[in-house]
Amino acid sequence: MANLRTKALEQVEKRKVAEVNTPSEDISKFFGVDSFGLDQMRETLAPATYKEAEDAILNGKKISPELSSAIAAAVKTWAISKGAKHYTHWFQPLTGDTAEKHDTFFDAMKGIEIFKGSALIRQEPDASSFPNGGIRSTFEARGYTAWDPSSPMFVWGETLCIPTIFVSYTGESLDNKAPLLKSVDTIDRAATRVCKFFDRNVSKITPSLGCEQEYFVVDKAFYNARPDLVLAGRTVFGHNPAKGQQLDDHYFGSIPNRVLNYMKDFEAEALKKGIPVSTRHNEVAPSQFEVAPLFEEINKATDHNQLLIDIMNKVAERHDLKVLFHEKPFAGLNGSGKHNNWSLITNTGVNLFQPSSSAKENLQFLTFFVNTLMAVYEHGDLLRASIASAGNDHRLGANEAPPAIISAFIGSQLSAVLDELENNGNIKVEKGDNMYMKLGIDKIPEILLDNTDRNRTSPFAFTGNKFEFRAPGSDINCAAPMTVLNVIVADRLNTFADEVDALVEKGEDRRIAIVNILRDYIKASKAIRFEGDGYSKAWEEEAEGRGLPNVKNTPEALDAYLTEKSIQVFSHDNVLTEKELEARREILLENYIRKIQIESRVMGDLASNHVIPTAVKYQNILINNAKGLKELGVDNSAVLSTIEKISMHLAVLRNGIKDMTNERKRVNDIEDVRDQAIAYCHDIKDKYFDEIRRAVDKLELYVDDEDWPLVKYREMLFLR
Repeated sequence: MANLRTKALEQVEKRKVAEVNTPSEDISKFFGVDSFGLDQMRETLAPATYKEAEDAILNGKKISPELSSAIAAAVKTWAISKGAKHYTHWFQPLTGDTAEKHDTFFDAMKGIEIFKGSALIRQEPDASSFPNGGIRSTFEARGYTAWDPSSPMFVWGETLCIPTIFVSYTGESLDNKAPLLKSVDTIDRAATRVCKFFDRNVSKITPSLGCEQEYFVVDKAFYNARPDLVLAGRTVFGHNPAKGQQLDDHYFGSIPNRVLNYMKDFEAEALKKGIPVSTRHNEVAPSQFEVAPLFEEINKATDHNQLLIDIMNKVAERHDLKVLFHEKPFAGLNGSGKHNNWSLITNTGVNLFQPSSSAKENLQFLTFFVNTLMAVYEHGDLLRASIASAGNDHRLGANEAPPAIISAFIGSQLSAVLDELENNGNIKVEKGDNMYMKLGIDKIPEILLDNTDRNRTSPFAFTGNKFEFRAPGSDINCAAPMTVLNVIVADRLNTFADEVDALVEKGEDRRIAIVNILRDYIKASKAIRFEGDGYSKAWEEEAEGRGLPNVKNTPEALDAYLTEKSIQVFSHDNVLTEKELEARREILLENYIRKIQIESRVMGDLASNHVIPTAVKYQNILINNAKGLKELGVDNSAVLSTIEKISMHLAVLRNGIKDMTNERKRVNDIEDVRDQAIAYCHDIKDKYFDEIRRAVDKLELYVDDEDWPLVKYREMLFLR
């Protein structure tokens, strides 16, 4: 009887490239047609009502019941014209995915379609059924989703989707969006305060985000024939093929036809929803790709990334494909990240991380640049915690992604600028002196005209006019690391502003005060600046000498959320309370435990029910062959050697599965969630996973190819 692998191979052999009917007109003609934001409100609302809506959305003013009713009526008419029959509050609980509960527009009692303003503003899903870290008991079910008017609504299929926050009955955040929105307000206030040192016209600062999304694509039949991919999102077994990524011939290569048509299809859907996708290409590993949008306001960009993932998953079904967002679906190949490109934009249109031809503007640039470095230096542990997950642990520090050590790359030119500024010494400026020349700041524009090279081994790199946080994994919600980045930079900017004000009150020139404080920050934060190879063992040793932490596993990394300094920085402006931080840490620990637990069970199932029976059956065939050769007087030593090796690997496999199962029972009895997570990390994953995998991967080499039950890497990874 053919096994799943054989059936999958037969299915894939018959595949044809799916036809794609993408819009024929220019993108500008259909971009955002399935999205309802300010532009659509301008077209459908009365001028006075639109002005009120614009003020509410752009400036955070309270939305009146009358305004919500007017918007609800307009969006209902628009959505129904698009074929929508239901609406949902689209939210982002702490599961890592999005969630939705659909309600119909149709009112059976009245026989008409109705959508009230109250329904637009709020819904009530079951809060106890989502991760809450103990904030809500099972019998305390009430929670609320509340409309986020700053993110456009959209139609997906026959449903109007309304982006919302998700909070408990008692007001605690139960999602990723609410803290992000609070952090946006926090950094707006802090950055605007500092900006006014340079330009009194600045009244608002908006953080922006461009998120590069990496992913793998495999045929759906192969995916369904691999229980580990279905249940764990990654292959727990699989021997590396003879050819993988070692020739570097996949990166930026010609995109396979099936994948190219799939890309065209999901990009068209994304563009209709208003997601400004602009880049597609092959990544380093076979069957690995990347999609990247243009920069957007950070909250909208985060929503769009979550929506893009949903679109990619659904469109893949049309092409008999499966998208893998796990950080490390295949051992021995590069994993996938989500590179978060972050910057700050003023209401006057200035990117605060863009060097200028003006010496005065460059002092502003240096102020925000150095404060960001200082924030990363002070809170590197918190940034590390923000990207911690079971999947990302496979990727970080694996010589394919930034290490778990949080450092910043700024390039040789900017390093020279900072060194000059630091070493310039205290100077006196007489009336009429060119202060910028004395400080060396007037030289900066010329130095920065040809900016520095990029460093892909750095977790936090400056890339010309933005910082690129490269450490987040491909499966993460951008909101978590971006919330952390917003709050730590805001905290540092507020401290900086306080220090400047204090010196000015003592009679010091503001410009000199700013420079002197920046000098101190440059000196203090020097430990996190690293220009070399972040993959090297030498850097690990050097980083240890600098006092930089190198926390390689999630359970220990998450401790950073509950340090005194982290609680203080989050509690400012009430972004997250200590109670909410404790809950999130517990949720992340529980998620880690469940992921490792599932993977260990999958390993046991595949080994016991697929690999061992197949290997034993093949071993028996070899034993019979060896007997036959002996009876014929033919040398059977090679066959006996293979039998012996199979026996050895089977023994390792059986003992490993048995011992891991027994150890898992012990670990499951540990009550403290942190202790249990650490035990799953060290006593289950570290102790058994690699040993069991090696045994299975060796058996894959010995068992007859026709009998091996699991789809092999060489079959999955070279999709054409």
